[in-house]
Formats: sequence, C-alpha cells, structure tokens
Amino acid sequence: MTLPAFQNSGVIYRRILSQFPQDFSLAFAYGSGVFKQHGTSQGQMEKNMLDFVFAVDDPVTWHTMNLLQNRKHYSILKLLGPTNISSIQNDHGASVYYNTLVPVDGRIIKYGVISTDSLIDDLTHWKSMYVAGRLHKPVKILVQSENKKLRAALVSNLKSAVTASFLMLPESFTEEDLFLQIAGLSYAGDFRMVIGEDKSKVDKSPEGQFIQLMALPRTLQQRITKLVDPPGKNRDVEEILLQVAQDPDCGALVQQGISSIVKSSSITQGIKGIATAGLWKTVSYSSEKLIKMWKGWKRTSSVSQMS
Repeated sequence: MTLPAFQNSGVIYRRILSQFPQDFSLAFAYGSGVFKQHGTSQGQMEKNMLDFVFAVDDPVTWHTMNLLQNRKHYSILKLLGPTNISSIQNDHGASVYYNTLVPVDGRIIKYGVISTDSLIDDLTHWKSMYVAGRLHKPVKILVQSENKKLRAALVSNLKSAVTASFLMLPESFTEEDLFLQIAGLSYAGDFRMVIGEDKSKVDKSPEGQFIQLMALPRTLQQRITKLVDPPGKNRDVEEILLQVAQDPDCGALVQQGISSIVKSSSITQGIKGIATAGLWKTVSYSSEKLIKMWKGWKRTSSVSQMS
C-alpha cells in the first residue's frame, strides 16, 4: 500500500530528502519509524530509525554527488570511489547499496540505493524479491517520476503477489485469508485496487492453476521448475508448470520457490551489508534488531499468558 507522505507527515521527509542529490525515479519510506506499531507510543516511534529506498537512473552520478554532499554516510568503501561503489551496488546481493545509522536532521536513518533498471527487473521478474517484497508492505511514496516502465512494474509486482497467493489458498477463502496469505510473502496493504471486489473464490482446477502459474514472475517459474524437474531431463517451462498445476501440492511448491528466492538474496545482501555499513555500524545495527526482536517476543508472550 502506498500512502502520500508530505500531506500527512509534515516537513520531516522533505527536510531529509533535501540533504541528498535529487535525481530520484522513486523514493519511499517504510518501517516502524514511519508507521505506528501496536503498543508503541508516539514518543517511542519518533526515536525509531527511519528507513528509505532511493531508486536512481544513474548510480555512478548519484553516488558521485552524494559523496560530495554526504561523504561521512559511507563506510571505508568511500575510498574506492563512485564507480566501484556502484559496481558493488549493482553486481552483488540484491543490487541495493545501504548506508545505515546515519544522523540527518535530528533523526537516525538508513537508506538503500538501487538503480531504476534493477528495481524494474526485481518488480517484474522477482529476481531477488528484496525491494519487490518491501513494496508488498505499507510504504510512504515520497517521490515518483513519470517513468512509464517503472509505473507498470509497480502494478505488475502487486498483481504477482496476488496471483502467487491465490495459488496457495484453498478454493474458497475470505478477504482476511487473502491478506494473511499475502503477508506470508510480505505483508500487503490495500490490494483491492489491483484485484477488484469479491474475489472470494479461485479456480483451483488444473487449467485454472496453470493459467496462474504461467502469470508468475519468470524467476519464480524457474525456481519451481528446478524443484520439480529431475536433473538432465531439460523439459520446457510450460510442460513442467502444466504438471505442477495438476499436483495437489501446487501451493506448497510455489511457497518453496518464493522461499528460495528470498533466502538467497537476503543472505548475499546481508554479507554485502557488512562491507557497506562497516563493522561497528553492523554490530550496532544487529544488536538493535536483536533487542527489538526480544521485546516483541516478550510482548507476545505476555499477551498469550493473559488470554
């Protein structure tokens, strides 16, 4: 779900974005510093880190300008220069370069930079599902260019999430079931603008499932075929997906395919994050995450004991 930020959130986002080179094709904010979590006070929320993703057409030029404006944001990798930083961004992990625990205008922020082309590829084909998955969750869109390919890819990403969820649902389900299933991919906002009204029944016949499988992003289709096709058989994708459509465990295979994409990209991006953040920031950031997880677990346990 995308929410307009400037009208509802005052000037904080504008102030922060003004500290960066302005060549964004897409910029959005997300996370617990942006959206109020259950059991979190406004005061606590304002202490949380603000998370951003910036999509830019030319990463080399953007990093060149950002190094001039915000050199302290970067780890020791700044010594490599903008061309090498852009290569690290594009060629490793999920094609995102993160600077984290950065003080800007009285807040602590983390921001990831991705090229517009890499973002479109992830949205369309779920190559890593790293940013595509984030955009299944509530975000505040801060800047969006008129790039028609990017706009179409954003819509395609949401449709793919719904299609994958349909394959994993039983024949009949409620709207709540649908949103809970999408949350298994990554929590969704308002998908009604994509799927329309009254989608409480899905065609679970082999023919219906085959049509949905053929509509999935290319990378997910390839992961599913690897799970099913024995080595050396080399059947084409359409033949394999036709077989999967007739399998009673079709939904489980789709889930396994998604899990394999997310697992591999999160591991490689995590390793890259150690270098881009630097050792001290990595330890500090990881510690904060572990404390946050522990507090969440403790709160959940308390609720369970009371019920």
